[in-house]
Amino acid sequence: MRWTWPLLLGSVAAVCCAQSAASGGTSAGATSQAEVRFQFERMGLAVPKFTMIVHEDGTGSYKGEIAPISGGTNGAMLQPASPGQTIDRKIKLGAATTETIFKTARSLDNFNIECASKAKNIADTGKKTLSYSGQDGHGSCSYNYSENKAITQLTEMFQAIAFTMDEGRKLDFMHRFDRLGLYSEMDSLKHEVQEKRALELQNIAPSLTSIANDEALMQRVRERAVMLLNQSGESK
Repeated sequence: MRWTWPLLLGSVAAVCCAQSAASGGTSAGATSQAEVRFQFERMGLAVPKFTMIVHEDGTGSYKGEIAPISGGTNGAMLQPASPGQTIDRKIKLGAATTETIFKTARSLDNFNIECASKAKNIADTGKKTLSYSGQDGHGSCSYNYSENKAITQLTEMFQAIAFTMDEGRKLDFMHRFDRLGLYSEMDSLKHEVQEKRALELQNIAPSLTSIANDEALMQRVRERAVMLLNQSGESK
């Protein structure tokens, strides 16, 4: 699917309706579906704590706590400074990503394994917990660093999705309060997508579409938004 200027406004409504439908379906059938949960905690980051839940139909949620940091143009805050700010958003992952998550979980005995490395003097990269729950079993494992390649792959995937979700929040804030910084931020997002450190862009399509439709922004900013929207369409 290619995004073009005349179609963007209609696409926002389509995305929102699709997300609403997915949300309704999740609440009705989530209890009967298997789910994988990824929890992360590391102080000092923009989002020091978050939990991502994915159901086997690809629906799920991303919930995180926001730590206030500065760094926008002219010292603008990149997120609200009030304590206790949270993110709570529905997500919908592509079929390939969802299949990889559940296939990996089941290949690892639903995470009923020892996944933490026993090596000493490992840098603190954050406490992580992977959990599985379904009619075929339950399990979880926690780690700072794992030498299991499948665990590492899954960790990087969840962190890349979380990066995308936080980037959407950041773009929304910068669109309102730090417009001059938008181009460099979106250029950085483009790089992260190329390096596969940002995945499932369709989840921030409304944020990108809002930027693409804003005629008050620089043309190159809007064009970058359209380019990323096209990538999100290809990733569905």
